[in-house]
Amino acid sequence: LVGPEATLLVLPSDHLVQDQAAFATAVARARRLAEEGYLVTFGITPAWPETGYGYIESGEALTRSGDILGFAVRRFVEKPDAATAAAFLAQGDYTWNSGMFCFRADAFLSALARHQPQVSEDTRAAWSEGRCETDFRELTPAFAQVTDISVDYAVMEHAERVAVVPGDFGWSDIGSWTSFGALIPEDGSGNRVLGESVLEDAQHCIVHSADRLTALLGVEDLIVVDTPDALLVARKDRDQDVKRIVAELRHRGHDACNLHRTVHRPWGTYTVLEEGSRFKIKRILVKPGAALSLQMHYHRSEHWIVVSGTAKIVNGGADHLVQTNESTYIPVGTPHRLLNPGVIDLVMIEVQSGEYLGEDDIVRFDDRYGRVAP
Repeated sequence: LVGPEATLLVLPSDHLVQDQAAFATAVARARRLAEEGYLVTFGITPAWPETGYGYIESGEALTRSGDILGFAVRRFVEKPDAATAAAFLAQGDYTWNSGMFCFRADAFLSALARHQPQVSEDTRAAWSEGRCETDFRELTPAFAQVTDISVDYAVMEHAERVAVVPGDFGWSDIGSWTSFGALIPEDGSGNRVLGESVLEDAQHCIVHSADRLTALLGVEDLIVVDTPDALLVARKDRDQDVKRIVAELRHRGHDACNLHRTVHRPWGTYTVLEEGSRFKIKRILVKPGAALSLQMHYHRSEHWIVVSGTAKIVNGGADHLVQTNESTYIPVGTPHRLLNPGVIDLVMIEVQSGEYLGEDDIVRFDDRYGRVAP
């Protein structure tokens, strides 16, 4: 189903589920409860008295045809101290709060409007202003102004029909680089490494470097994460403070808070390969049948080189096809458009040159995704 009657499964992107069959069973139970109007969360059977997770206390069993689907939620508990966590474990009717949910869209939206009316109103406004094409919706910047609040705080702790489905499906909350490193085998010096690296006289370090060689010399207890977006070097005992770096970047208005090197658009993706004074190089992928807007730039010209596929180019008043290993040039101030008329992905290299190369130097004349100001 689509629309208000759709049942949604909401999952964080940084969790690990190792027993997929057991998880599928838990999801099936949650779906049955969600179809009855329950807002369902998933509780993880605790293996030790963890103080870093919130807990859920279970109430009466929710039985259907002799099968216990889950339990009514009695209460949510914030992260406890060690003694309280041990008591929860001994009591047996507490589970870790996984932050995963299952509910009907209309049930959640109704609860959100009742318990967080301003959040509901602001979210609906951002959604209605967004532009949609097939399965892609681009939200307006207004969405970033919606109050930052978790689903638990906003709705689950206040709603009337809330259920928990407990499970033990090899779940791990990969909420820090230390917990991520725990999934990587250790070497003889206690280092956990993903990617090509050289470690000399280094102990108990976590290294993630997928794209280039990383070398460590004479250090210990470090986290080194090298990605196309940024490089992080931190002491392991400070891994929970990475959010302070993010907060500072937001304070500075840095693009890294909003954009990755690879940016998704309704028509495909672009990846910034390199940029410097007066130039920027991108890899552009356009999906079959998709098209960029008819647009122009005041401050830059562009060279397009087709790597694979076929491009249909609108350049000024002329239309022509550009094949693999062919190129075209878009002068500054010239209306132009890029389309993929084929059945395979179109991949191009774009070289921008000019005095200003910001993404906001775009004047759109026509766009099938509704990104032209009325």
